[in-house]
Amino acid sequence: MGQAHPRGPLEGILVVALEQAVAAPYCSSRLADAGARVIKVERPEGDFARGYDTAAHGESSYFVWINRGKESIALDLKQPQELAMLHRMLAQADVFIQNLAPGATQRLGIGCDELRQRHRQLITCDISGYGDRGKLTKMKAYDLLVQAESGLVSVNGAPGDWGRIGVSICDINAGLNALIGVQQALIMRGKTGRGSAVKVSLFDSAAELMSVPYLQARYGGKAPERVGLKHPTIAPYGAFTCADGRDILISIQNEREWADFCREVLQDESMVRDPRSCHNKARMNNRPWVDGRVAEVFGGLPSAVVIDRLTAAQTAYGNVNSVHDLIEHPQLRTCGMAVGSRSLQVPALPWVTDWDAAQYRCVPRLDEHGAALREEFAEVNAAAAGH
Repeated sequence: MGQAHPRGPLEGILVVALEQAVAAPYCSSRLADAGARVIKVERPEGDFARGYDTAAHGESSYFVWINRGKESIALDLKQPQELAMLHRMLAQADVFIQNLAPGATQRLGIGCDELRQRHRQLITCDISGYGDRGKLTKMKAYDLLVQAESGLVSVNGAPGDWGRIGVSICDINAGLNALIGVQQALIMRGKTGRGSAVKVSLFDSAAELMSVPYLQARYGGKAPERVGLKHPTIAPYGAFTCADGRDILISIQNEREWADFCREVLQDESMVRDPRSCHNKARMNNRPWVDGRVAEVFGGLPSAVVIDRLTAAQTAYGNVNSVHDLIEHPQLRTCGMAVGSRSLQVPALPWVTDWDAAQYRCVPRLDEHGAALREEFAEVNAAAAGH
């Protein structure tokens, strides 16, 4: 009858997720973390994210990350009896999430409008590349393609060759937006008794992230340039290399911070009064000189001394760390989870609550729960339940 869940705010909520890749599984995984029961419907060959890599004890790191705690059933929805099985699950579901190709659910007879006419309390969540309006609705939309199409690539990285943002930022953000929409729809259903249609696109999600560059370009006349680890409008703000080769990123936000930085870190109070650096506009106009002075000081000191001075000055700073540095980072919170017969640690949820699970639930094998789900949602059981 389904897995036992730790208590959480969404305990008792049934989510059916016809999903693949990252965006929809990200949303449904966070619902599962909050106690919802999530049934993951996969194609017979499985979610293709299962094959992205084998880094997590032989399993895909992508799949392990965003499919924990779900039940897996493999259905060939081209077969009438398999599609009927999905309909029986949807008849009892609270939330239906899907990110198939545009038009696929309508062709199967499980489009959001049709489902919500049939099941008035059902919340539907459609995640797409470019939404359901406009000329590009049928265009394929993988994360990097949307990074490029939305302009994110144009403001990312340093001058020179284009570079992708190193994580699936468009997929993740769309999944988060879908999560927000579903949770709001659950609250609204509690008030009205009716479900809602939630529609999220990768492009809309990426475009919203671009709000500041968009406003600067449309109304200020100039889009921000790619400046690497520098800031387009604040100086000094960037990474500087210490004598031992360690790169440290600093950020000066106001004139008080600049004065303290000059006094404690540069140990040169004349730069507070120097017309080339006495305020941010002057520092921006003379950035090569200002950055050169900072680089000269940092380059002559080991990183430990630089950090001591930055701490004394209360200057905001960060080490430019590698992924291996993150693994050993003193602030990193992780949570254990089982992968097959082994266990691993994954970064913990970024929000902390008093109902957090001590350990994440395991990742399902393909169709691991298929037999049990077929029995639970058999026609005789559905009829007995009045559906």
